[in-house]
Amino acid sequence: MSSLVGKAVAGVGCAVLALPLLAALTIAAALGGPSLDSSASAAAPSTRALNDIPSLMLALYQRAAPECPGLSWTTLAAIGKVETNHARHPTMTSTAGAVGPMQFLPSTFTAYAHPVPPGGKRPPTPWDPVDAVYAAARLLCAHGARHGKNVRDAIFAYNHSHAYVSEVLHVAHAYAAHTPDPTGAAVKAVSFARSQLGTPYVWGGDGPSDGGFDCSGLTQAAYRAAGIPLPRIAQAQYDTGPHLPKDAALAPGDLLFFGPSPTRITHVTLNIGGGQAIDAPHPGAVVRQAAASTTAPTFQGATRPTARRGGAR
Repeated sequence: MSSLVGKAVAGVGCAVLALPLLAALTIAAALGGPSLDSSASAAAPSTRALNDIPSLMLALYQRAAPECPGLSWTTLAAIGKVETNHARHPTMTSTAGAVGPMQFLPSTFTAYAHPVPPGGKRPPTPWDPVDAVYAAARLLCAHGARHGKNVRDAIFAYNHSHAYVSEVLHVAHAYAAHTPDPTGAAVKAVSFARSQLGTPYVWGGDGPSDGGFDCSGLTQAAYRAAGIPLPRIAQAQYDTGPHLPKDAALAPGDLLFFGPSPTRITHVTLNIGGGQAIDAPHPGAVVRQAAASTTAPTFQGATRPTARRGGAR
């Protein structure tokens, strides 16, 4: 393989707003959207990753990484970045004869092309993103990346250059969200929210005495358990702040807000880390753990409640 990029290249109740439909491409149909497993290698994407990696390629890197147990999707994504800028290179053909988004020599690709992954081409081809990314995961696995034992050697096997290895590791580090340590209050709030998983959603509900929670009732109760008062409704919780910068790394306990605009907040969730959040989503549902969805167009920002900024009702 040879890198081409350097050479060319409101109210009490809460409503969850629908996420936009992804383009009807083969990758989306095959993969069913982004997915993070629960292993330590499944880091949440950093702001840089979300801004730099096309959403369908990000989903593909995340889905293919478990092909090699212990391999982080960030390593695959970094190779995709260094090789062809995530398939943005105009030709995706190198002078050495490597082709496609992950820059495989056809003979090398053949050794790692099977089994054909869901959504891959038949016969498989190094030009197809699904085929190529899965093959890259298998190649890395065969050369030391399994269980993270020797990722550096695995990357060197991909491209025999120590400078290449350093560049890939640098990009991989930047693509992972490095979660700040939660405060003691945040730990207590997350613990409370976890204890409510499965509790019914009740519009205007403040807890067991009402038969359940709505979204802002849950977050208010979670922080009440941590000794920090919050206003009752989602909009007021958002307005209370303190607001995090858009590029800030999220920590467990941060509140995530959704709605048509910052003045029309309709939903709030409690971030728990690893790209996941806990919320009371809608009537007929229960308190659940689900994707944090911070790339949704309805995401309006996050706050990190503190004792100094506890809100009035």
